[in-house]
Amino acid sequence: MEVALNHLLDELGPFALKDVFYMNVEEKYMKEAIKQAKKAAEIGEVPIGCVIVYDGKIIARGYNRRRTDKNTLSHAELIAIKKASKKLGDWRLEDCDMYVTLEPCQMCAGAIVQSRIKRVYMGCMNPKAGCCGSILDLFHVDKFNHQVESHSGIFEEECSKMLKDFFKTLRGK
Repeated sequence: MEVALNHLLDELGPFALKDVFYMNVEEKYMKEAIKQAKKAAEIGEVPIGCVIVYDGKIIARGYNRRRTDKNTLSHAELIAIKKASKKLGDWRLEDCDMYVTLEPCQMCAGAIVQSRIKRVYMGCMNPKAGCCGSILDLFHVDKFNHQVESHSGIFEEECSKMLKDFFKTLRGK
């Protein structure tokens, strides 16, 4: 047993136990969003993934499908919002949290505000198109009837690297 455990630790690296035993809730759900982003990459889409959590459970998942669906609206966040609304039977997602690997664009940020999602956790920011703090901050417009609590930087390096690697490969083709 001890030999097997030592072998496992050698395989996983020095921080494996910390990752397994000390991963907080935000990290746990961001890892699920990262899995969705990897699904997007597997089909040649920009690797952006999203999960929506309600009452401690994932109720919806989404990943980018714009090229696959040939539809501008097929962003990870919008796909997940549509699924969550269907699951809850309501357009209001007031007690839901969203975990997304990249800061949402203006379209997705608007949909998040409109759906009244409570909190959004973002992997990395998007200085070219982000509208939750980078270019604009649609989550905190005082005149809107709903503001969204937001947090960024959860597995930021991993989320950023996925995107950089994807575009580097794309440019290489």
